[in-house]
Amino acid sequence: MILLIRSLAFNSLFYLNLIALMVVGLPALAMPRRYIFKIARLWARSSLWLLKTICGTQVEFRGREHIPAAPFIVAAKHQSIWETFALTLLFEDFCYILKRELTYIPFFGWYLWKSGQIAIDRKSGSSALVQAAERARQIFAEKRVLFIFPEGTRRPAGAPPKYKFGVAHIYDVTGVQCLPIALNSGVFWARRSWLRRPGTIVVDVLPPIAPGLDKDVFFNRLQDTIEIASERLIAEALATDPALAPLIQRNRQSA
Repeated sequence: MILLIRSLAFNSLFYLNLIALMVVGLPALAMPRRYIFKIARLWARSSLWLLKTICGTQVEFRGREHIPAAPFIVAAKHQSIWETFALTLLFEDFCYILKRELTYIPFFGWYLWKSGQIAIDRKSGSSALVQAAERARQIFAEKRVLFIFPEGTRRPAGAPPKYKFGVAHIYDVTGVQCLPIALNSGVFWARRSWLRRPGTIVVDVLPPIAPGLDKDVFFNRLQDTIEIASERLIAEALATDPALAPLIQRNRQSA
């Protein structure tokens, strides 16, 4: 019952905080892009504070020393909404590849447009990948960082991976290095759940993968690198709280 009450309190404040920041930050829409990122990082910091204070969920960032100079691709494990805002704290000027429908959301979509994100129509198939690759070239020419979630959507913590080849295509045609990121956010902030469990979300920034590899070699290396590290972080969480084991076991069997 306490877990439910704390989770409901956090979720309410989380979205109220987002709405308030979007309203107060409206003047930033007429300013340079960097002011949008300041608001995004303020949202991330305040959300992490709320999560820690209300739910007892902390965060640990490891491997910051592996972050290279831009431009590069960030390829992150995607288990939760959590990483979509928390990882913004690691980079100054970044761009996500996201579904076009998000840009239609009032206020939120305006900020996505102003900050120069890449919105694609997932239903358009290969043409969406061509569009994303072309925009990626422009992003890298501006010395920015490109976020990609290689699985395309959130996967439950511990579930078998389902990586898509798009990340390898962009890596190949743009010729930049790729920074893998592993995490265990889905253990504490699961997709499609309002529960926010106490513990420590760990983000592990792994050594970059150099450009120039064969696409298939890169794709396999990226998946192995992220999955091995993410499984290690899940094991760390389970060692701290064995009661989480049934949740992870269900994810492995059902997803």
